[in-house]
Amino acid sequence: MTKPQLDPDVADVAPNEPALTAYDEEHVVTYMRLMQAEGEGADWREVVRVVLHIDPEREPDRARTAYQSHLARAKWVTEQGRLLRGSGST
Repeated sequence: MTKPQLDPDVADVAPNEPALTAYDEEHVVTYMRLMQAEGEGADWREVVRVVLHIDPEREPDRARTAYQSHLARAKWVTEQGRLLRGSGST
């Protein structure tokens, strides 16, 4: 597994492959932060500014797309990809 970075830059759109990618492994902290923010009911615009480093006022379409795709990928990773649950679980 690639060592996750604490605050990496993100792509405009998260991966959508049916298997874990190197991008997923590098962005596990990003995914956890997105999931935590959603669980706490944080405003998506603040989350995208802080976690994804995109200004939602200057780039609203890019910000929304990046947020939605990364949050969806974070959910997939935790539910299907097993990256955050550990590879030993079934």
